[in-house]
Amino acid sequence: MLALLFSYGEALKSASVVELAVLVVLGLASAYSWALIAMKYLQLSRARAQSVHFLDTFWKASRLDAIYQSAQKLGSSPLSKVFKAGYEELTKLAQNKKGEEGAMAERLGGIENVERALQRATSAELTELEARVAFLGTIGSTAPFVGLFGTVMGILGAFNEIAEKGNATIATVAAPIGNSLLATAAGLFAAIPAVVAYNAFVARIRVFDSEMGNFSHDFLNIVKRHFFK
Repeated sequence: MLALLFSYGEALKSASVVELAVLVVLGLASAYSWALIAMKYLQLSRARAQSVHFLDTFWKASRLDAIYQSAQKLGSSPLSKVFKAGYEELTKLAQNKKGEEGAMAERLGGIENVERALQRATSAELTELEARVAFLGTIGSTAPFVGLFGTVMGILGAFNEIAEKGNATIATVAAPIGNSLLATAAGLFAAIPAVVAYNAFVARIRVFDSEMGNFSHDFLNIVKRHFFK
């Protein structure tokens, strides 16, 4: 282990300015992506746990106001926020309800308002869930090429040094070329976790998108049956 660390230290000492710059950039990108992975994992885990709790409450409760009170405590659940948007719009319609004159137009416009509120809330929640996830995809797709750039520049520098010294033995070629491959390894180290996390997060967000769409349809059906007869 100490020998490995020593060899890495020697590689860094002999690295060119371009190689060091590439390694610094990849190191910062890797650190930020790991922090982002941890943050998004916690966010999506809380959203999943609270959404399961909300759905259980929603289907067991008999009154929408009781569900609304419970949803107030589940701020990390996208489903609860979608429900709150629909419920608040429904409450506004109930407060502004007119007499029987023009009742049909009111019903049609009212259900459309609730539907639009649900759609706006769904879009807002998807935007929040997807925030900064694209950065992981960017790191996953570009980090290997950044590392390869550092390796290519290191190999070019090694060959230029060999050409100046006029000595092209294995001993003189192996060390600088081997050290330049450290940039490629750093690029892969930054890219692989980012790609895995990106794919996992996108899959989970798609599930939330589907669940919010299904919940919106169910909520609208309930509203139509009980409030827009």
